[in-house]
Amino acid sequence: MLRTTNDLIDCTISAKDGRIGRVKDCYFDDETWVVRYLVVDTGTWLSSRKVLIPPSTTVNADWPKQVLAVGITRQQVEDSPDFDTDRPVSRQHERTLLKHYDYPCYWNGSEPLNDDAAIYDDQHLRSSEAITKYRLLATDGQLGHVASLLFDENWKIRYIIANTSEWWLGHQVLIAPEWIARVSWDDRTVAVNLTRDAVKSSPPYHAPTQLDRDEEIKLHSHYRMPGYWASEVKLENPEFRIVAGPSFTTTHNGNTR
Repeated sequence: MLRTTNDLIDCTISAKDGRIGRVKDCYFDDETWVVRYLVVDTGTWLSSRKVLIPPSTTVNADWPKQVLAVGITRQQVEDSPDFDTDRPVSRQHERTLLKHYDYPCYWNGSEPLNDDAAIYDDQHLRSSEAITKYRLLATDGQLGHVASLLFDENWKIRYIIANTSEWWLGHQVLIAPEWIARVSWDDRTVAVNLTRDAVKSSPPYHAPTQLDRDEEIKLHSHYRMPGYWASEVKLENPEFRIVAGPSFTTTHNGNTR
């Protein structure tokens, strides 16, 4: 089941021994498009201090009530490292945070947390709130803007929800990260390897209707792109196995990778 990052906002985070606070943002990895941290405002409990909590600590999600139960204690949260929301989160900060919660480094599973080797400060975490309103560009013009992100139960972002109201009023469509040509964080733009006509004729996204696999297959078939589930499900249509999608690059300060 897919959820939007907008669904996370104002969700209550409940620890083993009580309430922690409410989600105000989430940080995702711009290389793998996976949600890595929830930004939680602790409210009056810790004088509105904001803390980072790995979503992998979630043990139960009650979406109708907007409550996420996590397998950590309030004391662990209170003792967690401070961070400045106005500055990028460095690898060093992540290493300290993950060590505090006794979680492995996701960027290199074989790297021990107490290793004194060089720590990379590469800026790779991005705010889901910040990317909202980024302009979406097709190969032949502007598409609209990012409205939200859709993630699965493993916190993997599967789609950008695109609002096309700037040129096609009242419509939302889905675009997979694999179809992105580049993201320019400085210019606040997301360029995709799709034409405006292709997007306009794609299956519409009707929130809050639940997106099921049949609808996803229609979407990927429309663009002749492989489904992300192809490695898990044997599909009858060979196009999903042999058609490769466009490459994805990210622009940082004018440099494309």
